[in-house]
Amino acid sequence: MFSALRHRTAALALGVCFILPAHARPSQPGEFANEQARHIATLFPGRMTGTPAEMLSADYLQQQFMQMGYESNIRKFKTRYSYTAKDKQQSWQNVTGSTVIAAHEGKSPLQIIIMAHLDTYAPRSDADVDNNLGGLTLQGIDDNAASLGVMLELAQALKQVPTQYSIRFIATSGEEEGKLGAQNLLDRMSEAEKKHTLLVINLNNLIVGDKLYFNSGKNTPASVRKLTRDRALALARTQGILAMSNPGLNASYPKGTSCCNDAEVFDKAGIPVLSVEATNWSLGNKDGEQQRAKSKTFPDGVSHHNPRLDNQQYIDRALPGRIERRSRDVMRIMLPLVKELAKAGK
Repeated sequence: MFSALRHRTAALALGVCFILPAHARPSQPGEFANEQARHIATLFPGRMTGTPAEMLSADYLQQQFMQMGYESNIRKFKTRYSYTAKDKQQSWQNVTGSTVIAAHEGKSPLQIIIMAHLDTYAPRSDADVDNNLGGLTLQGIDDNAASLGVMLELAQALKQVPTQYSIRFIATSGEEEGKLGAQNLLDRMSEAEKKHTLLVINLNNLIVGDKLYFNSGKNTPASVRKLTRDRALALARTQGILAMSNPGLNASYPKGTSCCNDAEVFDKAGIPVLSVEATNWSLGNKDGEQQRAKSKTFPDGVSHHNPRLDNQQYIDRALPGRIERRSRDVMRIMLPLVKELAKAGK
């Protein structure tokens, strides 16, 4: 175990040493991400696991990767989640999820995974239905179309960049039902693949939250945190972007660690992770789930799973320019970071 961790740290550190200046891109950072996020949210609302909208969005993502020149495939997986009725009776909902994978091959079998979930929230109970949570009209621009947009722009920017380490771009499903797609992905990885995975970067909820956060896994070694989380924060400072890590107000989530997303699956398996999200860890619940201070536009301080709030028209009115600005800020940090970590060439 410790040998594997030392191996990952040394590999990532070597990648940082060989970073070369990035070439100018024909468009501004974040433009493509913004366009893709809005397209996905508009064309594929209600991307609940196993629904036609989820399958169509997976097909769309695969087509985008293939048009960029990547090898890409869709892996189907069968799973289930519990549904609670008004009388407290529980039943199993059987679904087939879709995971999209695109491969940027490096010179080495060592790899970095960049991941974002494509599904939107499916009601888990009659109470959810009564409260209009999830469902067919949920655009999910924050949760999680904007992250898919960033992932696609990273793929576009890196498609012709040679790297020492391979990069896997993965859009998971089943996240909203308990990280089911991420668990299926991990279960299907061979021991060699797990050993060769230097880092998993998870993108989630990038728009509505007050601040950008970069958090490591609880089990990510300090040496890897320095090369990933701390390096991301340093890049943010050089760009004049406000970014933080979890201040550690909740003992269940120590300082600088992440909570409640697909990255946890890999963290528990001992694979280093970096979570990228926008929220506010300093508010009352202290677990990062409350995204911003309560206000007239966001009465509960969150937009999670609410079709009325988590759509681009509402966010454009409540937070003018936020989708474009946050997409740009995340790209300005993540593209140079990924190039460093993957040991990019000219």
